[in-house]
Amino acid sequence: MNITIVGGGFGGVKTALELAKQPDNSITLITDKPDFQYYPALYGAATGRSHLESWVSLDKIFAGKKNVTVQLDTIEAIDPMTKTLKGESGASYTFEKCVLALGTVTTYFGIQGLETYTFGIKSAAEIEKLKDHIYSDLVEGRGVDKRYIVIGAGPTGVELAAALGSYLKKLSKHLNAVDSTMHIALIEASPRVLPRMSEKASAKVQRRLEKLGVKVQTGKTVESASEDLIMVSGELMTSDTVVWTSGVANHPFYKANTGHFTLAPNGRVVVDAYMQANNDVYVIGDNAATTFTGLAQTALHDAIYVADHIKRVAANQPVKEYKAVMPPVVVPVGEFWAVFEWRKILITGIIAAMIRRAADFVGYSDILPIGQALGIWRPHRIWHDDAPVSEQDK
Repeated sequence: MNITIVGGGFGGVKTALELAKQPDNSITLITDKPDFQYYPALYGAATGRSHLESWVSLDKIFAGKKNVTVQLDTIEAIDPMTKTLKGESGASYTFEKCVLALGTVTTYFGIQGLETYTFGIKSAAEIEKLKDHIYSDLVEGRGVDKRYIVIGAGPTGVELAAALGSYLKKLSKHLNAVDSTMHIALIEASPRVLPRMSEKASAKVQRRLEKLGVKVQTGKTVESASEDLIMVSGELMTSDTVVWTSGVANHPFYKANTGHFTLAPNGRVVVDAYMQANNDVYVIGDNAATTFTGLAQTALHDAIYVADHIKRVAANQPVKEYKAVMPPVVVPVGEFWAVFEWRKILITGIIAAMIRRAADFVGYSDILPIGQALGIWRPHRIWHDDAPVSEQDK
């Protein structure tokens, strides 16, 4: 069967790996990046840990999978009637089954100056730009107080704000900027941090952040940004290092092809009981308007379901309806401390941090053989007393 998958994230890669188990399938994975990006580790890449934890070559993932072809392109249009996809390159791709797993994009909600004057950590280029800025900032501003502002107290913002202080202290020591005082603020528009978790979990995380020296400001809305100023709920704050971790929107591909998709109020795609948005066109992961969309575990769950559904259809076997499954959530908040929550279970501290480490290994092993997953998963932070740099910074 000719199956085309669009997207090289958790959903797309896992779907391809599952379907590749059947040698009769011919799978084309179309993506605009040559690497798989492990989003849960991006905050670490931005704060001194190895880039190896965050990016894995797709060639390595699909090594030995002779029925999988990786095609670098950006898909711009789809025609479910003729079962074709059009790429930015001008290429046309045909399919019998199509799985769309394009992920989300950053949105700035039209707020003046944010896109121009804030940093991000959602790609290798953004992380490199932020780290270069921090290095030069510390070198040129020895002995000067600095305020670093992280906007958005979802998992990424919390993880970054918690890790940033330790990273800055070690880096400033290495750069002989030990007199500098680092101020880190975390700003969130919702009434509490980690708003998708329980109030109890949010309260524990906020106390942990404050213990780490992070000034948490909730219920605050960013209104504008300039080169060294940011307006937050009518108050001007001085900072030339503002990191935007808030705001995601569904991939613009779906809006550009609205004639073939029904969009929910949040912009995600409405799918049927079998994750189909159109005849033989599946939409999974962050793109689908399902209950627990937006989480890596959900994308993996969707991928396994869709791969199984395609296999059942091809074999004329009874099909099962999709069932959303609540995944556990675990968020690291500094070294050796995390919060874990699943249903009524709430764990914090070092035990939760160990759970997170185990979850990361499971995440890597979902896309790589055990040996390779173990090699990536092992700690890569290599701080030394005289040279606090990551492997990427050498």
